Amino acid sequence: MIAPGATVGILGGGQLGRMLALAAAALGYRCHVFAPEGGGPAAQVAAAETVAAYDDSAALDAFAAAVDVATVEFENVPAAALARLAECVPVRPGVKSLRICQDRIVEKDFVRGLGLETTAYAALNEAADAEAADRAIGRPAVLKTRTMGYDGKGQAALAAGQDLPDAWGGLGRRPAILEARVAIEREISVVAARSPKGAMICFDPVENRHVGGILDVTLAPAGIAPEVAAAARESAARITEGLDHVGVLCVELFVARGGRLLVNEIAPRVHNSGHWTIEGCETSQFAQHVRAVCGLPLGSAARRSGAVMKNLISRDVERWPALAADPSAHLHLYGKAEARPGRKMGHVTWLSPTDAAPEPPGWPPG
Repeated sequence: MIAPGATVGILGGGQLGRMLALAAAALGYRCHVFAPEGGGPAAQVAAAETVAAYDDSAALDAFAAAVDVATVEFENVPAAALARLAECVPVRPGVKSLRICQDRIVEKDFVRGLGLETTAYAALNEAADAEAADRAIGRPAVLKTRTMGYDGKGQAALAAGQDLPDAWGGLGRRPAILEARVAIEREISVVAARSPKGAMICFDPVENRHVGGILDVTLAPAGIAPEVAAAARESAARITEGLDHVGVLCVELFVARGGRLLVNEIAPRVHNSGHWTIEGCETSQFAQHVRAVCGLPLGSAARRSGAVMKNLISRDVERWPALAADPSAHLHLYGKAEARPGRKMGHVTWLSPTDAAPEPPGWPPG
């Protein structure tokens, strides 16, 4: 157990790191942020900051000497950086989680190896793979880069008649995965947490609605049958255990006809679809992650009520005065200076007086 008063190192400087640092401070920990760019959302609320590239060995060594445990706020931190830190300080989650989840083909193979279902998929690493991938997957389909994609970046939807080589060219001919698009009832996710000793909890499954590949609204709980919710939790628990993951992890799933579950993606970190837990649960996903990486007992994941979370994307953030004036709105702004297109600037959560998720308020407010 790493006692309060210690320093938690966070690799990555975005809003997830910011909310982790705030949760850590409430538990009595200091945070030290390591990121290539200075002054980001996480550094604004942290006790210390290192501005350096993730392959800067000297900076990594100095960072390891300054913290008592290290974690990540996003999955694209190079695994080699974690491996170097792990020589000197506990790193949670470990290298295994990141290496598997950084490559969509490796991730899908891992999930299937656990006996869980995914959509059909095929690798596209070179031009010679295109014909076989096309034949195996057909249309409609989604083409995604194997690494580094997020929030709709690094992917393209393919309808009937669209040319795969052309779409691949639009992604820079980087190694890719072609996934079959299937008819689904809804998209859901489950946030799980696991301690160093293997204790595990799962938050209730939530429904996610996307716009332009970016999460728009999360509804908690998801409107699914109890047996489907139980199966979703079991899937998340099996994946978390299989990765020997320590900390919070999110599993995104498709709910197909008849309640059939298909694992879409794994995020080995705190997740946008878990932001509602800050107000909606006894223990937020951020506090849960700090507890896990520091070896504290995990908190209760019980919901206090239903909730709906809305992301503030780009100029949505300009509505903050109306949201601040809404007594039922829980507003979180991330401290980002520029509202670029597609950029997450904050989020707002509304709680329900009942156990069910409220309908999203009319948007924009005011």
